[in-house]
Amino acid sequence: MIFDKIHWLGIGLSSPPGVLYLHEKGHDLEVWNRSVDKASKLLKNRLTINHLNFDDLKKNLKANDIIVSMLPANMHYDIAKLAIYKKCHLITSSYFDNKYSELETQFIKNNCLFLNETGLDPGIDHLLSHKLFHQFKKSISPSLVDEISILSMCGGFPHIPNKFRYKFSWSPLGVLRALNTPCKFIKNYKEETSDKAFRQISKMNFNGEEFEIYPNRDSTPYLKEYLSKEYIDKVKNFQRGTIRLKGWSKEWNKIFLKLDENSNLEKISTELWDKNKYQANEKDRILLFVRFFAKYQNKIVYDKTLYIDESRDIKNSAMSQCVSLTMVSVIECLIKNNTNPGISRIFNEINRVDFILDKLNNFGIKIKET
Repeated sequence: MIFDKIHWLGIGLSSPPGVLYLHEKGHDLEVWNRSVDKASKLLKNRLTINHLNFDDLKKNLKANDIIVSMLPANMHYDIAKLAIYKKCHLITSSYFDNKYSELETQFIKNNCLFLNETGLDPGIDHLLSHKLFHQFKKSISPSLVDEISILSMCGGFPHIPNKFRYKFSWSPLGVLRALNTPCKFIKNYKEETSDKAFRQISKMNFNGEEFEIYPNRDSTPYLKEYLSKEYIDKVKNFQRGTIRLKGWSKEWNKIFLKLDENSNLEKISTELWDKNKYQANEKDRILLFVRFFAKYQNKIVYDKTLYIDESRDIKNSAMSQCVSLTMVSVIECLIKNNTNPGISRIFNEINRVDFILDKLNNFGIKIKET
């Protein structure tokens, strides 16, 4: 599989570390953004920025180019059709959408890839889950397992907790919409649902710290991503979700009430942004962990957790590094490791998982174990 120029679409706060890395490493790179001045400032005036006009983009795309889209997820279907038309590869950090499946035959015909969920969460969480399951299968026979639990949690919050127990790097609208979205997970071998994620908040202790967690979206499709079929019926508990600081739900209770009342999310978002955005001298913190736990006849046969816990100055935030440096690690993995065409989430093959995790470690994003 051949890869040529990289076209990076959209320069928000998550993009600069990855874009600057690709530029410094000499990759053939074109950057596109609606606001040229904004992108130039975020990228320290080191690159020439193209004004994002899709007619111009279309003219500049060539077969085997890689399109990296950091644009809103609702634009990715049309960008995928453009990638098909120009016989390009496409990478996004956004969630996979089932409607993409109808495009897969065309990507395969073009010998091209469309990769989704290649950021932090979703992204690194998948890599850690695949890593743990690979280790688990090597050490434990399926016949010696009758109960499996998987907990995958990620959150970003201020390094030094504030009264509100949260701060925003960009518009709060995404956080509000996620809280207001139905969720599904597995508890005691049964699928459980909630009409709004914030109705399922619980407490959690991790490495001696107390946090609050709640489920995120629909966890259930990921079981087939993480586990081979002989283990699916043995899953007792499975949840992907979000981590928040201790005391977060108390401070956010008034917001939950507004969500219940179907208040205007844009108005709430503006108020939250004005009062709780990061200041230039602050640090953010990212905590992500995946715990894989298995029993046989009520005895623990496997219990391992992989995690990252990173803090950075907000001008080069932990969030932006974890998202965009994962994406560029995926790009370099594509360039150096041949793979099959089609549409998927981030890689699950252990050689590619290890390649990306090793790259992240070299970037200073350390994968730890407990």
